[in-house]
Amino acid sequence: MITLSQGDYIDLLEICARHPIMPSMNDTSPPDSKPAETGLLRGRQLIADQIKRLPEKPGVYRMIDGEGGVLYVGKAKNLKKRVTSYARPTGHTNRIARMIAQTRDMEFVVTASETESLLLEANLIKQLKPQFNVLMRDDKSFPYILIATDHEIPQLLKHRGAQKRPGHYYGPFAYAGAVNRTLNILQKAFLLRSCEDSIYESRSRPCLLYEIKRCSAPCVGLISKADYQDLVDETKRFLAGKSREIQTALSQQMEQAARARHYERAATFRDRIKALATIQESQDINLTTFTDADVFAIHLEAGQACVQAFFYRVGQNWGNNAYYPQHSRDESAAEILDVFLAQFYANREPPKLVLVSESLPQQALLQQALNERAGRKVEISTPKRGDRRAVVEQAKMNAREALARRLAERSSQRKLLSAVADIFALSAPPRRMEVFDNSHISGTHAFGCMIVANEEGLVKNQYRKFAIKDPNTIAGDDYGMMREVLTRRYERLVREETPGSDKWPSMIIVDGGAGQLSVAKDVITQCGITIGTDIENGEVLLLSVGKGRREDGHGRKLADRRQGEVADQFFVPGRAPFTLPPRSPILYYLQNLRDEAHRFAIGSHRAKRRKQSFANPLDDIAGIGAKRKKALLHHFGSAKAVAKAKPEDLCAVDGISKALAQKIHDHLNG
Repeated sequence: MITLSQGDYIDLLEICARHPIMPSMNDTSPPDSKPAETGLLRGRQLIADQIKRLPEKPGVYRMIDGEGGVLYVGKAKNLKKRVTSYARPTGHTNRIARMIAQTRDMEFVVTASETESLLLEANLIKQLKPQFNVLMRDDKSFPYILIATDHEIPQLLKHRGAQKRPGHYYGPFAYAGAVNRTLNILQKAFLLRSCEDSIYESRSRPCLLYEIKRCSAPCVGLISKADYQDLVDETKRFLAGKSREIQTALSQQMEQAARARHYERAATFRDRIKALATIQESQDINLTTFTDADVFAIHLEAGQACVQAFFYRVGQNWGNNAYYPQHSRDESAAEILDVFLAQFYANREPPKLVLVSESLPQQALLQQALNERAGRKVEISTPKRGDRRAVVEQAKMNAREALARRLAERSSQRKLLSAVADIFALSAPPRRMEVFDNSHISGTHAFGCMIVANEEGLVKNQYRKFAIKDPNTIAGDDYGMMREVLTRRYERLVREETPGSDKWPSMIIVDGGAGQLSVAKDVITQCGITIGTDIENGEVLLLSVGKGRREDGHGRKLADRRQGEVADQFFVPGRAPFTLPPRSPILYYLQNLRDEAHRFAIGSHRAKRRKQSFANPLDDIAGIGAKRKKALLHHFGSAKAVAKAKPEDLCAVDGISKALAQKIHDHLNG
């Protein structure tokens, strides 16, 4: 058993990542070979044995299966009493009974308070994703607006991820589009720079943003540092909700400039006022009863849940997101929302007010935990009337409609997968499809990509990129690239997964014809995966989709590939190539999967090219980090000037020794 002091419990996550939990060495009994009742009895006996050594203190417990996987993570005010409830012979729901029957070991962490146990439980659930917990599946970070202050001339930009860079963060925004539109208008209104520091330092004349009145060009001294700081302060006041004050001040400055016959200056103020009016109109709802709040509403239907989240900042709606947490059918809406919120705020800063549609079972405890996390008061409220209730009802309506759309989409998706099973004679509808494509230009910036689809549609958080790096793969060799990508993917799959698991594919689809199919078949077979149609028993259907010849309406081949219809051909091992009817929904579905893989591969390839085109040659020199690179660019103005400099000139830069100067010179002039 582990005992943690206050504040240390989060470090356990790193331990979990480095040291996967293994079954107890004392559990030497053989695997289950008896009926479910015997497994339940065995699980209860194991839990009863653990109870003897448990303290009556708050903490977190984990239930472990026979393979070392985490079945469930729970928290308790009193570990001994909570775990004792699992040793009762009766009174368990079907879900809990199944969990007890699979339990072969337990792990415990004692915390200083029940609040800490709640926060640790939420973090471990997100880290370990136990099958019997309510799981928040979509855990992408939200975008923010950042005014970065780590430079004497602050930068205005979009930020996503950990808030480690010094500056002022405003958000969250529900999606990147809302941030991009807001940034676009803020540039017009406040003229702050958005360029990277390296670009800022190398400018010798204003860029295009200055010409189109979206930057004040501090890089070349067209605005003083004091005046630029005034613009920064105005931006911060505006994003803090002082928009009326800013507009009034700009109106006064516009009138003064007009009276002084400085008409161009007056026009600049006029344009800035217009931009501010636009950004205020772009917000959906303006409220007077609160300024900052997150709003959560849940709707349950057909055994599934949708949580709709709205984000209000400075009295304005900054967007919303829908979440579909995984849960068991016997959990209520309030229980699901309670656990969901603990996970949602595990690595996010809560606002002063959180509005929820249900009275939470552990509302007081969760509120206390958020208070400790934020270092200030956070209120969780279930409003019954007024504007706050209206906002919650709006979120509830959106949750209901979003879940209805999702259920309709899943029903349609199931029908498509059933039809796919019929066409390819599968033993069941495919659960998981992995689709591959490659992209390169004359062998450069080569990428192989995999997309994943299941009965819920595209699973974008499981997409994977494979940079082609095997020196034996010839540039531009599509077969070689396919061989490398599939080998890396399925050698790892066989090591980490077992046939029939959630990550085991039912179908593997490659873009191409008979050649690609032959390569894929060789690789997959060598990896130990059985190709076939009995997907319920771990076999995998292999399919390649190739563009067929162009034909006219009478089946005659056309010399001009710009005319006629494309008759896509499908290749399956042991079966002659075939086509599907032109208006077949299955044809359309499989084409969409292939096109999505192509889109992802092309996007990855272009991103690599774009990054390479902006790469600085100083980045490739060992010993040149961000600080020395910045010093060199400050001193010489550009990488090209650094390359022209003599070693003795390079030594004049702080942090550059004689040996390093010679190394830089040799690298750039070799």
